[in-house]
Amino acid sequence: MASRLPSAPPILPGLAYIRPLGSGGFADVFLYEQDMPRRSVAVKVLPSDVRDADLRRMFNAEADVLARLSAHPSIVTVYQASISADGRPYIVMEYCPGSLAQRYRLERIPVEEVLVTGIRMASALESAHRAGLVHRDVKPSNILITTFGTPVLADFGISSSLLSRSADEMLAMSIPWSAPEVISESTAGTISSEVWSLGATVYSLLAGHSPFERRERGQNTKELLRRRIARASYTEISRDDVPASLQAALAKAMSRDPERRYASALDFANALRIVQAEMDLSPTPVEVPNAEWSPASAPVDFADAELRGPARSRIERDVTRKPRSETGMSMLARDEDTEFSAPSGSSRPRWHWLAGGVVGAVVAVAIGVVATLLATGAL
Repeated sequence: MASRLPSAPPILPGLAYIRPLGSGGFADVFLYEQDMPRRSVAVKVLPSDVRDADLRRMFNAEADVLARLSAHPSIVTVYQASISADGRPYIVMEYCPGSLAQRYRLERIPVEEVLVTGIRMASALESAHRAGLVHRDVKPSNILITTFGTPVLADFGISSSLLSRSADEMLAMSIPWSAPEVISESTAGTISSEVWSLGATVYSLLAGHSPFERRERGQNTKELLRRRIARASYTEISRDDVPASLQAALAKAMSRDPERRYASALDFANALRIVQAEMDLSPTPVEVPNAEWSPASAPVDFADAELRGPARSRIERDVTRKPRSETGMSMLARDEDTEFSAPSGSSRPRWHWLAGGVVGAVVAVAIGVVATLLATGAL
C-alpha cells in the first residue's frame, strides 16, 4: 500500500487525545488518556477514507483475536473496540511505552534477556496455535514492552485461522523474518513458519540485524533477501557470549525444510529453556493453556467485514416496585433492628411492639405510685 499521511485522531467517549504513536500501512495508533478508570491507552484506528472490505475484515479479526488471547501475560491486552462518531473502527489497547523495533540495532542486548523474550513469545504463539490461530507477522517491531518492562506480542492484524483456510486468503509478509515457504508463496502461514519467524526474531535480537542482511550497501533489496531466504543457509551469530547450544537451536528453528524445524512453538521454548539451564539462569516459565482448555467464545470469523458498533443492552425493570425514600449514604446503612422479623402472625414493624411495651411499663409504674400515696394518706 502506498504511503499516506496519518489521519486525524477521532473524538472518542471517555478518552482524551494526547499524541500520535505511529502509523502503519492501513491504520494509525494514538495515545489517549482514559477518564474512568484513569490510565493511558493506545488506540488503533482505521483512517476515515478506508472502504476496502479486506482491511475491515483484518481489523475486525484483530479485535476478535486479541479479545480471545489478551488474557495471556505475553500478549498485549485489548480493552474495547467500537466505531467512532465519524464512522471509523477503533481498538483500545494497553499502552506499551517501548518496543524492540530499533533497540536491537542500537545496542547489544544481553543473551539472558533475549532468551526470556524468546520463551515468552513462544508461549504466546503456542497459546494462539492451541486456539487455532496463527499470527503471521512475528518480528522485533511487533514485540512491545509494557510499563513493567515485560515483552508482549502485538499486532495480530494479518492473523488467520489454522482450522479453515481459504484459497484467496490475503498473503502478507515481512520479508526479513518470513520463512522460505512463505517467501515462495507456498503457504500464507503455518505453525512451522511461525517457528521460523520467531527463530529469525531471536537471531535478530542477538545479532543486531535480521538473519539474511548484509552490511554492504545495496545488498538488502527485497529480491536479494528473498533469494537468500530461499536458500536458507544459517550463518552463526558473531558473538562470543552466544553459546553453541543456542546457535544450534536457532539453526534448527530456521531450517529450510519445515519438517526439520521444531514441531511447535512449545518445543522451541523448551529448547531455549535448556540453554538457560546450561547458562545457570533461572528458567523462564512457559505459560500455555492446559490440555482441557478451549476458547469459551465462538470461533473468530475471519470473513467478517461488517462495521460493528457498540451493542445496546436493555434491562427490564419492575415498575411496580415501590421506590425507597432514603437517599445518599442512608440507603447503604443497615438498621440492625429491622434485620429481625416481628413476632409470628404480626405484620407490624419491631419498633411498634417495642414502643408499646415501653408505654405499658410507664403506666404501670404511675399506677403503683398513686396507690402508695393513697395508702399512706398523702392523697
